[in-house]
Amino acid sequence: MFRALADATRRDIVRRTLAGEASVSELAVAYDMSWAAVQKHIAVLEGAGLVTKHKSGRERLVRGNPEQLRRAQSLLDRYEQIWRSRIDRLDALLLDDPS
Repeated sequence: MFRALADATRRDIVRRTLAGEASVSELAVAYDMSWAAVQKHIAVLEGAGLVTKHKSGRERLVRGNPEQLRRAQSLLDRYEQIWRSRIDRLDALLLDDPS
């Protein structure tokens, strides 16, 4: 999931599709790349569970998955707690150092 979000275009696609469902063609217009390249970005996001895609007539519609982003945020929050705890312990060790 984080690898999928490492790319700015993919983050923008997630942002746009969380605001509202969009067709692949609508999304592709905003980027200076081919439709196929945008489709590949969407496939990566879909594989990570960050967006879903479904067919509606002749269009492929993409929708952001807020639940998967909540999972990512939860994981990051846990890591933040771990690192803050480690930093607090390091601070305590440094304050106790008699030298």
